[in-house]
This record gives sequence, C-alpha cells and structure tokens, in this order.
Amino acid sequence: MSQPHSFDRLWRVRNDTSGLRVPRVMIRVFVGPGELERSVRFYENLQGVAADGGFPFSEVGLRLAMVGAFLLIEGTPEALAPFTATTGTLLVDDVRPYYDRLVAAGAQILFPLREVPTGAAFNARHPDGAVVEYVHHRPDANGN
Repeated sequence: MSQPHSFDRLWRVRNDTSGLRVPRVMIRVFVGPGELERSVRFYENLQGVAADGGFPFSEVGLRLAMVGAFLLIEGTPEALAPFTATTGTLLVDDVRPYYDRLVAAGAQILFPLREVPTGAAFNARHPDGAVVEYVHHRPDANGN
C-alpha cells in the first residue's frame, strides 16, 4: 500500500495537529520485536490506507506506526508492559484543555503531561476506569 518507511526515525504526513477539529481515535495494537513492518502492511491492506507516521520512542524501547484507526506499538514484553493497560489513544489539537477537564472531572492522571517525540502527551484513568492516552503533535526541532 505505502512506500517502505523507516520506523527508526520520526516521520509524519501531518506533523502539527493544532488545527484538528475532531480527535483521531486510534486503537492500540501491541506487537513483538521485528513485527512492526509486517503489521503495518496488514493494517494498510485491511483499511485501504497508507501509514501516515512512525517513530521510535527510544527512551522506553518502542517503535510506533500510525495506520488509519490503529496505533501499532512494537517492543519486548517488558518494554510494552507499562503501556498495555491503555485502552486507546486520542490524537487531539491541544492536550492542555483535555488535561484540565479530566482533572476537574476527577480523572486519575497516570502519566503526567510531558513532552514526547511527537509533541506532548499524558495518560488518564477516567472515572469509569477507561485508561486513555491524549497526545498532540507538533513539529520537532528539524521541522519533522
């Protein structure tokens, strides 16, 4: 479906989500080491779309790819363990308003608002128990 991409460096079709009007919901799929490229091809073919982003999250030993409605996350079982309880990811225009609304609503912040390779993110447990990552994308220092 798409041209081969490296998931060992940051690349995105759209590097700034500040103009995003509706959150992009991404279902998380966890794969073992060496499985990311195969999984990308599967999800591209399944949805008829091309991957539109990928990057390493070296600090925690992961590689990620965005393919339509899916966020593919590759790593060892140990590297993936802190992330598997998260139900899904919401790609939003700006994480700060979500953070403020969730705190006001009594959500538990599991991973504090912080800079990540693609912009900024945090994870919260909603009052009903759902664990969701909120992330916004911004260009990196190289404009990627």
